[in-house]
Amino acid sequence: MASAFFYGTLMHPKILKRVIGHDGYHLQISPALLLDYTRHKVKGEDYPGIVPYAQGRTMFDEDLDLQDRSVRGSLVTGLSAQDMRLLDTFEGNEYTREVVLVHPLGRAVALDDLEASGIVPKDIPPIPARNELMNPVQVNTYVWRHPLSRLRPGLWTFEEFARESAWKWVGPGSRDNQYYTEIDRRQAMDGVIIPATASSETYY
Repeated sequence: MASAFFYGTLMHPKILKRVIGHDGYHLQISPALLLDYTRHKVKGEDYPGIVPYAQGRTMFDEDLDLQDRSVRGSLVTGLSAQDMRLLDTFEGNEYTREVVLVHPLGRAVALDDLEASGIVPKDIPPIPARNELMNPVQVNTYVWRHPLSRLRPGLWTFEEFARESAWKWVGPGSRDNQYYTEIDRRQAMDGVIIPATASSETYY
C-alpha cells in the first residue's frame, strides 16, 4: 500500500473518491505539512501546482515566512497500486510524482469520518515551529514540472477552492468536467488500458 500527500483538488474527499473509483473505506487521512514548497494557482484553472521554494522564491518580491513557504494538505495512507495508477492519470503530464517528506499535523481518521465532519475546518491553527513538528514521513506527491510562467504568483488556498469552484468538480456540476474524462474511460475498461486517439491532460 502507498501513501500520498494531496494539496489541491484531491483534498476534497468526493473528488478523491471519484478519481480512484471507490468509496475509500480502507483509507486513512490526516492533515499534514510540506515544508519549503509554495503552492500556486495554475493560470486559467481551478487547481494548483507546487514548486520547491528555491524556485518559487523568484515569484515574490521578498522572502516568505514559514507559514507561506509551507503547504498544508492531506496525508492519505492505504492507497493501492491501482489507486496510484489512476491518480497518475488524473495528474497528467503537468506534474511529476516525487517522494517527499511531510509532517503530520494531527491524528489519522477514516476518509468517511473526515467527510462527515466537513472538509474545511472552522479554525486553522498556526503552523508549529520546525522543532515542534511531528516526525516526517515519506510519501508520494505531484510536483509542477512546467514553466513557472504558467503559475500565478499568489498562493492558492483550498478554502477558496471549496467556496468558489468545488461545485464544478462534485455533484451535478461535475457532469461535464473534462478532467474526469480519461479517468472514467479507464475505469470503464476495468483496468485494461487502451490508448486514447488523442492525448489528454488531467489535473490535480
